[in-house]
Amino acid sequence: MFPTLMYHWRRLRARLHRLRLALHARGWRGMLARLKAPRPEPSPVPRPQVSEASGGGRRILLIDVATPRPDRDSGSLRAFNLMRLLRADGYRVDFLPDDRAEAGEYTEALRGLGVTVHAGAEAYPRWFARHLRDYDVLVVSRYHLAEFLIPLARQIAPALHVVLDTVDLHHLREAREADLHDDRRLRRLAAVTRKRELQAAAAADATWVVSPVEAELLRGALPTARVEVVPNLHEAENAPAPFPQRSGLLFVGGARHPPNVDAVRWLLAEIFPRVRDRMPGCMLHIVGEGMSGAATGNAPLADGVQLHGHVPDLGPLLARCRVGLAPLRFGAGVKGKINLCMAAGMPVVATSSAAEGMHLRDGDDLLVADAAEAFADAVVRLHGDAALWSRLSRAGSDNVRRHFSFEAARATIAASLPPASG
Repeated sequence: MFPTLMYHWRRLRARLHRLRLALHARGWRGMLARLKAPRPEPSPVPRPQVSEASGGGRRILLIDVATPRPDRDSGSLRAFNLMRLLRADGYRVDFLPDDRAEAGEYTEALRGLGVTVHAGAEAYPRWFARHLRDYDVLVVSRYHLAEFLIPLARQIAPALHVVLDTVDLHHLREAREADLHDDRRLRRLAAVTRKRELQAAAAADATWVVSPVEAELLRGALPTARVEVVPNLHEAENAPAPFPQRSGLLFVGGARHPPNVDAVRWLLAEIFPRVRDRMPGCMLHIVGEGMSGAATGNAPLADGVQLHGHVPDLGPLLARCRVGLAPLRFGAGVKGKINLCMAAGMPVVATSSAAEGMHLRDGDDLLVADAAEAFADAVVRLHGDAALWSRLSRAGSDNVRRHFSFEAARATIAASLPPASG
């Protein structure tokens, strides 16, 4: 049932994107003719304001589907930390949410970084025509925005340097879901997404992906494209809580992401019962917006499982749980849930799919298992072995510092942007 519903939802979403492209293209023709060339105005429209603390760096405009909510999903945390890094390095950063919504505390958090947020801005063609030439770089997150925004940007500001931030390769995740369920309809949808995603990447001056695996895949499909690995950004705890102060298991992931729903259902049906048989007092904490209904439906909740829903501050759970879980059976990109746990000094048991592209080795940095019984065995072993736990805790923290820190991403980001003029 679930794959079928997801197929129909994704097909509807694809149709809506195609309609949006057609409407934008129709609207651009007349509007661009009126607005493309700069012209004097008796009452100039105010240019977007930049914070006094912005400094003299190059100016970057970022566009994403909505204002990042870093306490709710990995993609938002990535976007928020990316803007933190750019501001720290002296760039002047503006953010334009596609939904144009004023997002309360989340908008204010960006403004607190010195980011100018254009909530409530007018439609893209007119706003771009008025303001896009003021920027040095345009960063568009996610292919379905890039596929209509990049052509518009090229029309209005041909010299602008354009970056596509894929967040993850959507077609890869969809193809793997299709393989898991052996669903031909999902395979067809994944093929359509792949075509659209490759076209968006080909149109950009540079494309950011989150893992070496995705970089290799994209470079193979687009040999002339510039592809750079810009990882998720995290800060590792300097003194995480030790083994004796922790107990229980933690899964983090929202229900809007299909791999998370599949993972939790598998976890509850086949993995945790095996763990509970061997550790009767063990608690499983599941954190994620909308996960309660998606994971359990109308079934009663098993003993030892606590569903938390959305948790604004994960710090206490990250400090008190002993083992992080990433039982994802399909997906793409890198897994923020693994980064979060490792940054907090919590070792992880993961599937090979979840650990992909994260520079992790089974037995050295985490434990990897792809079958339910083997996964449960690894959880029980790690939860009870203080020496193994401590070794993997240190290795996980080191992995975050080496591959997913602000410092790790800084040089790659700078190299993929145009040099400062003058």
